Amino acid sequence: MPLIDVGGVRLNYEDRGAGPGVLLLAGTGARGRTWHLHQVPALVASGFRVVTFDTRGLPPSDTPPLVTMSDLVADAAGLIERLGLGPCRIAGSSMGARVAAELCLRRPELVDRAVLMATFGRPSAFLDAISKGERALQEAGTKVPEEYRAAVRAALNLSPRTLSDDRAAQDWLDIFQIPLPGDLDGSASRLEADENVNRFPAYAEIGVPCLVVGFADDLIASAKGCREVAASIPGARYAEIPDAGHYGYLEQPAQVNAELVQFLTEEKS
Repeated sequence: MPLIDVGGVRLNYEDRGAGPGVLLLAGTGARGRTWHLHQVPALVASGFRVVTFDTRGLPPSDTPPLVTMSDLVADAAGLIERLGLGPCRIAGSSMGARVAAELCLRRPELVDRAVLMATFGRPSAFLDAISKGERALQEAGTKVPEEYRAAVRAALNLSPRTLSDDRAAQDWLDIFQIPLPGDLDGSASRLEADENVNRFPAYAEIGVPCLVVGFADDLIASAKGCREVAASIPGARYAEIPDAGHYGYLEQPAQVNAELVQFLTEEKS
């Protein structure tokens, strides 16, 4: 993946296919390549040009000491402008969905339509507790055994259906034991992305067509919270994927891709 300078920050990106542009925005700590297993092939086959990238804070993209929501939005906007994608379709999951929503508000001229997966408008008590706990671990310099970290990640991000399948669960546990970015070299940036801010009043001002996708078994961004996001955005549609946790786009890719491709290809009303 090449590096591109966006407003003085270098981003590691990949550009595939030809046709109308789609920018995919990954969640916190996830690399752009997480979309390449399922979503990128489906979108390219449907006639889209698809761009994925590693956000600032994830090497080899630049890793400044602090990354804010404004930084993430500016990077997405800059990438659209530098690559000549706009106005383009965008889709994001988790933090990527929140960046997508802010892009709709701050730079609507760059966005044709947006898909927001596993998102929220304000944090839940559970999500707030997780964020505080992770921040406390990081600040204390505590090293959690990889086996335990993997089990916790699986419990938080996967559906009960996946976890009840021993073979599938073990495959995920093996993946989750791979060190996260920055674990080995200490170079990961600190993310301050307004997790505690209630964005529902702002979302009422979004004028870009939106599809909100919730995952029925998501503990991080509950389906109820996703429905609330959809209700707060004028004209937004909502789709819910069963038997899927926070990583629903990887657990149930066929259903997610069907919703994604349908929304991104349909004619505007």
